[in-house]
Amino acid sequence: MRLRIKRLDLGSAGFKRSVQRLAPEIRLQLQQALKDLKKDPQPGRLKLEKLQGYKKPSIYTIHFTGNSSHKLSFELKGDV
Repeated sequence: MRLRIKRLDLGSAGFKRSVQRLAPEIRLQLQQALKDLKKDPQPGRLKLEKLQGYKKPSIYTIHFTGNSSHKLSFELKGDV
């Protein structure tokens, strides 16, 4: 089954604060990863992983830097 992302909700104050604290080059990598994630929810280079132990909500992570120094964790809502 192929995942499809209809919408990314990036509006929480905590998320915005976290992004603002990132170094500019890391922030650019995050922005590119979010674009890539929306185009293809299972891109190999982002290493999409479902975290174990989370049933509801389902929590996933992607590695958005080339050296895996930074990850983005998120919840997928709807049919997965």
